[in-house]
Amino acid sequence: MIDELKRGMILAPLLGLALLAGCVSAQRYDALEQDYQQLRQQLTGDQAEITKLQGELKVTFKDDILFPSGGWQLNSQSRASLAKIVPTLQGLQQTKIVVDGYTDNVPVGPELQRQGVTSNLDLSSRRADTVVQFLKSQGVNPNLLSAQGFGATNPVASNDTAEGRAKNRRIEVTLVGPGN
Repeated sequence: MIDELKRGMILAPLLGLALLAGCVSAQRYDALEQDYQQLRQQLTGDQAEITKLQGELKVTFKDDILFPSGGWQLNSQSRASLAKIVPTLQGLQQTKIVVDGYTDNVPVGPELQRQGVTSNLDLSSRRADTVVQFLKSQGVNPNLLSAQGFGATNPVASNDTAEGRAKNRRIEVTLVGPGN
């Protein structure tokens, strides 16, 4: 009984610290809210979805907004869509900007294979890298940017339908960190 009481006296403060560490500070929340509102004003219509997560903001672009089917190069329309978030991203000094690329589970075709794309993982990585290169070219701090490709992993919808596959083909730009 005494050992259990001692353990409880030790574990209770540690648990409290762990819970507090998971919370977002008021200052961080305010900065996050400000970035959220700014991004909402910049992106309109069906171009992207903005999600507030605990301590993060995620902007999800549908693949057809940014890339032609089976491609990874940005056209003028996709550059214009991405350019809308650049003013917010340029103002960041401490917040990491993580660009994640995803695909559906349909294997890459012969045309992409002739271009050197061997898998969905490769295609998603090229797409994420392309977005990062564009953001860098627009003056976003390169030290804050990173790109990752995930291929068909982490689907947000079923790959059994055309609509589901379309939802899984996406680019996510996530703002992570202490704020500006």
